[in-house]
Amino acid sequence: MLKLTSVTKSYSHNSRRVLALNDVSLDIAKGEFVSLVGPSGSGKSTLLLLLGGMLAPAAGQVWVDGQSLYELSSEARAALRRKKIGFVFQTFNLVPYLTAVENVQIPLYLAGHNSQDQQKRAKSLLERLGLGDRLEHKPSELSVGQQQRVALARMMANDPAVILADEPTGNLDPETGAQVVGFLDELNREGRTVVMVTHDPRAAQRSRRRLKLVEGRIHSDDSGNG
Repeated sequence: MLKLTSVTKSYSHNSRRVLALNDVSLDIAKGEFVSLVGPSGSGKSTLLLLLGGMLAPAAGQVWVDGQSLYELSSEARAALRRKKIGFVFQTFNLVPYLTAVENVQIPLYLAGHNSQDQQKRAKSLLERLGLGDRLEHKPSELSVGQQQRVALARMMANDPAVILADEPTGNLDPETGAQVVGFLDELNREGRTVVMVTHDPRAAQRSRRRLKLVEGRIHSDDSGNG
């Protein structure tokens, strides 16, 4: 489903070359729940952005569902991303002047769905996440945990096969964070592939496979029972 072949990525910082990923190869099968752990600056978020088609490697190839992602045109890559990949971030990136239901409608609007279908799908997702009584609330009228659940509903709008989550519990209290990881686990059990960057060992333990990155390389690959 997801594959990296000899991927290297570096940045320039204060006239220095910083190696974010160093000749990384990796296979993630369809339906896996993988957590990426490791110290800050180890390359976790870089790897996630590469998998999501948002950051081209300096060398190597990234494959999604049999397609070499960075050999596609930017338009084809964006179309694949819209169709197959959902993103969850630590910062929720909600549009402040739109209601919860309008925020969830955004990817449906971009995909060309009619207004009635947009609203029906958005309401259904928000209700599934326990926000049926918050449909018309704007982000400033929601708690932090409720905002993250709106972001999760928006991520699910186009029913992605792959979910990429970057520190999805980073701004949440432990109880709310556990609920968010529980929802990702539920989506994984429905057959979706989930890759999650986390510093939270409790969140990482919910995954079925844990990859530890250290200085741009995969230091360990632990496939447990979750």
